[in-house]
Amino acid sequence: MEIAADIHNSDIHQQIAGLPVTEALRQLTSLYPGQVSFSTSFSMEDQVILHHIAQDNLPVTVFTLDTGRLFSETYSVWTASREKYGIPIHAYSPDAARLETYVREKGPNAFYESVANRKACCFIRKVEPLQRALAGQKIWITGIRAAHSGSRSELQMVEWDEGHQLHKYNPLLHWTTEELRQFISDHQVPYNILHDRGFVSIGCQPCTRAIKPGEEFRAGRWWWEDTEKKECGLHSH
Repeated sequence: MEIAADIHNSDIHQQIAGLPVTEALRQLTSLYPGQVSFSTSFSMEDQVILHHIAQDNLPVTVFTLDTGRLFSETYSVWTASREKYGIPIHAYSPDAARLETYVREKGPNAFYESVANRKACCFIRKVEPLQRALAGQKIWITGIRAAHSGSRSELQMVEWDEGHQLHKYNPLLHWTTEELRQFISDHQVPYNILHDRGFVSIGCQPCTRAIKPGEEFRAGRWWWEDTEKKECGLHSH
């Protein structure tokens, strides 16, 4: 299975190698009509990708995971994006019964108490909704960048995601933060003002803080945990 996936990754990469982001996205939607999805958390990376999709009216399904504990600023970017681009952004929320059970048995802030509790919360609020969102899709477009963490520095532009049985396309993998900000400024792309307040990787409000000078990119996420454990389960490498 992995060998076949590697060969297919190579085929897809050859199809889009050297193409600008918009052209690569157009090529993927041509190869897999109706089966290309983009997940957005309204980060700077995701806003740049959304701009490319919207400006050329590409047939990509755009969705977000509404965990119920996002920053109000994130919802503001969501609203501004709908107003500017006029394309539907599908929201996937946690399964109500699972979430109610978790909160009843463990409490609303149990994620601070142990890694197991935090991962269980992430699964309910993010991982399981993502599984529903990606069901039946062939291409998953993400805003992953190599600079996000050490574990992402060796990623490829096109990867096989074994868990979801599809290919991931990371169009901004090698973009720098300066390039992102310049693009956002040049094209007047809505972005989260928390990025101007020291927040770089923005997730749920209780689990995100601004980083301090000298700290690495994801230091503000689940800061009470060991660095090696700080993934939510959306992207397994």
